[in-house]
Amino acid sequence: MISERDILAAKVLVVDDSKANVLLLEQILRRRGYSDVTSTVDPMQVCELHRHNSYDLIILDLQMPLMDGFEVMEGLKAVEAGGYLPVLVITADPAQKVKALQAGARDFLSKPLELAEVTIRVRNMIEVRLLNQESNRHCAQIAAEQRVSDQLLRNVLPQAIAERLKNRSADSFTDLIADNFDDVTVLFADLVGFTRFSEGVSPRVLVDVLNDIFTRFDAIAEERGLEKIKTIGDAYMAVAGLPMPVADHGERAANMALDMLDAIARYNVGTQHPLMLRIGLSTGAVVAGVIGRRKFLYDVWGDTVNTASRMESHGVSGRIQLTDATRAQLPDRFTLEARGAIEIKGKGEMHTWFLNGRLEVARGVARLVETTEHASL
Repeated sequence: MISERDILAAKVLVVDDSKANVLLLEQILRRRGYSDVTSTVDPMQVCELHRHNSYDLIILDLQMPLMDGFEVMEGLKAVEAGGYLPVLVITADPAQKVKALQAGARDFLSKPLELAEVTIRVRNMIEVRLLNQESNRHCAQIAAEQRVSDQLLRNVLPQAIAERLKNRSADSFTDLIADNFDDVTVLFADLVGFTRFSEGVSPRVLVDVLNDIFTRFDAIAEERGLEKIKTIGDAYMAVAGLPMPVADHGERAANMALDMLDAIARYNVGTQHPLMLRIGLSTGAVVAGVIGRRKFLYDVWGDTVNTASRMESHGVSGRIQLTDATRAQLPDRFTLEARGAIEIKGKGEMHTWFLNGRLEVARGVARLVETTEHASL
């Protein structure tokens, strides 16, 4: 709400090559209570003065010898970057009034000046200017709040899902989002022995350790193109191939799993709390969707999810276990080891594999060993 005090505190600049007109306008405005009135008889100073002072109103004579009012307004457009021109022009020529409004002026005063007209038009101009500024501030605040809300939504949900929710109408916002995916790879990872570790440390240390490790995993997921689904205690779940399907989901998940083992190894070098990781991968069909109405959660369901969880829980500490379906997705540059048939809870006997590394890395190590041995001969 614009108050009387705000209006009378507005910054006003009077521009006229006639000192008599400048003194008259200054006197009128100050008698009406305006406290911040300045003036100049040099139109070439106007743009620089406005750049430094951001006037709420510029009372501008159109007819001046050195630089007319139209040229001044062109310069002011550059200062305002195409925005609102707070210009009230003074002219005795009726044709110039229309031309001035077309050039960007907001209103006009007729010569000879009349006290009542000056008082009313100046006040109206200032009130409109202040309302415009208030509206812009309000819009900017709403835009900033919207950006924060969008960022929070993207932090909770995959970007594609967040965009789908944002584009919905208010009536359909709470409608279910549920999608079928025929071919994805699910990754489960678990910190081995973390429950026992957590019993011997403070809550602060516990949270710091999990935050450090899971932040590293989040960075890997982003780099490798997986969607983090959730953490459950000391377990971490991610999926390759959704919400946007990709053909190389198995390869992405395999790369992430290997990177996670490397990340844990690097973490253990600089900590007093060394930990081990057990990872399971499974490939197949899933259902994914958003559950909840007030607290959203994007989750994944299906036999593929359960099998990935079993691959992890029936795996070996420090290793990556995967199914035949995931093995079939991997290119030859990955090195694998057949584990054979094992009994999986709820699934029966399954043939599984260990993912040991990337072939190019293995070859690089072999070449390094060979070079070192040759150099020692």
